[in-house]
Amino acid sequence: MTPSICLGLDTSNYTTSVAWFDGTVGENFGRLLNVPSGTLGLRQSEALFQHVKQLPGLFEAMRERGLPEPVAGVGASIKPRWVEESYMPCFLAGESQARGLSQVLGVPFFPCAHQQGHVAAAAWAAGREDLLDRPHLAWHLSGGTTELLYVEPDGVNIRAERIGGTSDISAGQLIDRTGKLLGLDFPAGKALDVLAGTEKNETYYKVREKNLTFSLSGVENQIKALAGHGAAPEAIARYALDTIADVVLRTTAAALAQRPGLPILCTGGVASNRRLRLAMDGAIFAPPRYSTDNALGVAILAWRALRKESGHEK
Repeated sequence: MTPSICLGLDTSNYTTSVAWFDGTVGENFGRLLNVPSGTLGLRQSEALFQHVKQLPGLFEAMRERGLPEPVAGVGASIKPRWVEESYMPCFLAGESQARGLSQVLGVPFFPCAHQQGHVAAAAWAAGREDLLDRPHLAWHLSGGTTELLYVEPDGVNIRAERIGGTSDISAGQLIDRTGKLLGLDFPAGKALDVLAGTEKNETYYKVREKNLTFSLSGVENQIKALAGHGAAPEAIARYALDTIADVVLRTTAAALAQRPGLPILCTGGVASNRRLRLAMDGAIFAPPRYSTDNALGVAILAWRALRKESGHEK
C-alpha cells in the first residue's frame, strides 16, 4: 500500500511552517516571525524562541482543517543547504519537534535542507514535479541567499550545486535595506513590489557579471545616492527591483550558454516579485505562496523517501 501522508516542518530565519503531503495534494501552514519595526532581522536565539512558541499553534490549525490520516513519515529541514558547513540554530526547533513526532508516532524521520525543500515545493506547485527527477537550473532568491544552482536527482532527494550568484549581499537583503530606507516594514518585498508598480519609467543599474557571479553591495550605494538626491520612493523601488531582475536575467543567459537546454526554476521569496517574473520569460515560477519559505517541499521530499523505503518506484 502506498503511504498515506507525510508531515514536513521548516523553521527558517523568518518563517515557521508545517505541512502535509499525500503524494498528490498537500497544504502548508505558515507564520512569519515577529521582527520589530525598523530592524532588519532577528538574532538566532530570538528566532529559535519564536519558532518553539509558534509550532503548536500551526499544528492546531492543521488539525482544525482536517489533517488526513494516517501519518506515515515526518520530515524536517535541518540546515540551510545540504553541505557539511551549513548550519543555523533556528532549524533546531523544527528538527527537534519532527524527531519527537516520529518517535511518538513510530514512523520514520527524513531530514533535508531548507534549500532542497524550496526547490521541491516550487517544482510541485508549478506543476513540474518531473524536475525533481531530471537535471535543471534553479535560482534560490531569498533574504539570505542568492544562488544559481545546478540541480540533479540524488535518489529520491536532489543535489544542488552552487554555480553562481552573489559574492556579497543577497537580493533579499538589498530589497529589505531599500525598504528600510523608504520606511517600509520588514520584510519589505511585497510593499516594495507594489510601490515599484506605480513607477512608469524604467531605470536600473547594470551590475557587472563575471563567471556567473556578481555583487549587489554597490547597488545599495547607488540607491542611497538616489534617495539623497530626492528621488521619489516609487522610482527607487523600481530601480532596485529592475536592477535585480536584469542581473539575474543576464546571469541565467550566461549559464544556459554553458548548459544549453536546461529548464530554469525560480524559488525563494524574491521569486514572488512581479518585476523578476516579467523579466524571466520562459522560466518556471511557483505561485508566490510556494516561492516563499514553506514546509510543503520538506513534506514532498519525505513522502518520496518513504515511498522508496516502502518498496515503491520513485
